[in-house]
Amino acid sequence: MQIVTTHKNTDFDALSSMIAATMLYPGTVPVIPKTVNPNVKAFLAIHKDLFDLRECGDVDLDKVNRLIVVDTNNWQRLDRMDKLRKRSDLEIFLWDHHVAKGNIAAAWSCQESMGSNITMMIRALKKTAKPLNPMLSTLFLAGIYEDTGNLTFPNCRAEDAYAAGFLLENGADLAVLSTFLRPAYGERQKEVLFRMLENAKRIKIGGVSVCVNRVNIKGHVDSLAMVVRMFREILNVDAAFGIFLNQEQERCIVIGRSNIDRIDMGSIMKSLGGGGHPGAGSAMLTKVNPDAVETMIMNLVEGNCQGSVQISDLMSFPVFTVNSTDKMREVARVLKEKGCTGLPVIEGERLVGIISRKDFRKVKKDSQFDAPVKAFMNTAVVTIEPGKSPVQAANLMVKHDVGRLPVVEDGKIIGILTRSDTMTYFYDLLPD
Repeated sequence: MQIVTTHKNTDFDALSSMIAATMLYPGTVPVIPKTVNPNVKAFLAIHKDLFDLRECGDVDLDKVNRLIVVDTNNWQRLDRMDKLRKRSDLEIFLWDHHVAKGNIAAAWSCQESMGSNITMMIRALKKTAKPLNPMLSTLFLAGIYEDTGNLTFPNCRAEDAYAAGFLLENGADLAVLSTFLRPAYGERQKEVLFRMLENAKRIKIGGVSVCVNRVNIKGHVDSLAMVVRMFREILNVDAAFGIFLNQEQERCIVIGRSNIDRIDMGSIMKSLGGGGHPGAGSAMLTKVNPDAVETMIMNLVEGNCQGSVQISDLMSFPVFTVNSTDKMREVARVLKEKGCTGLPVIEGERLVGIISRKDFRKVKKDSQFDAPVKAFMNTAVVTIEPGKSPVQAANLMVKHDVGRLPVVEDGKIIGILTRSDTMTYFYDLLPD
């Protein structure tokens, strides 16, 4: 067995490097430390079923013959790997963008001074010509942006920027990325926010609350998207727009944030010549009348307030369920045949639990496969109603760290929503 692991308090560069290693070394099992950064934890709450991540306790270290270490070169920073440290027959591969000498003696290493570790691994992935989907590209770009401060830190190299461009070409979504990366909040951002709050006016359009605000700025101001997000949250409106006017450069930046599906910010910004996704978007306009821009936004919001995508549009149905008295052996066969990661468990028509592949890790003896599902299922079931939105579903998945939500109406299961279904929506993969 070969495994890949990284440092404790795992950040996006470390996580993305682990996933890249599983692509460069097929069959590698990713073993993630128990402690990860909060933003990485939030990302994994939605995406982790795609990676089959394991913790150290889930892996028999005695069977490991190759260890791949990424984004660190010190044993002390690894999580519960001391048993491997004592092995003389262990082959170690190392990827690290920190050039300071560590205490991991690797048989092979790629160690260069680079802004992010994933940049070096992208170089290797390019040579293999392995395809990257939008989700992987977004994750890898998060690693680059977080470790280089959006390509502004002194440790940033030209190759980091080239790698970022390559990922954008492969569908990396900057709007999704901003959900998980929190930029710094400084004096200039605070000043812009206070000026927006001083002139804030809420209006109702098509039953939703909206605020459009104009602010004159001089020079370049970082993190205006974060300012608009905070502005929307403080005012507690459904959508907020910031029109940032730079009279010296004769241009304005329009940034929008939406908290409901009825206002598709990406669609609105696309009409302004920009882009984005349902919750966030932006556009750059030159030599325009700010009054005209504000009027245009109002008209676009009014036209956008139509029927939105609901859970019932994304869920899978009919739902295949198992009975609480079914044996674990039979359920394992069904999971394999259906190619799904979990199934609802019922008694009669009543939902009583969820059984997932992860629950099978509790099975330690072959005889336990003859036990009923109710002995291993998770009974703390989080459900959702068909009229709710994908955003609300994603929030529930993050809050409760679950990978599927049974859709319940009048006490009965009418469908099921998975992480894959929510990602289909957020990454704009719905069919036209």
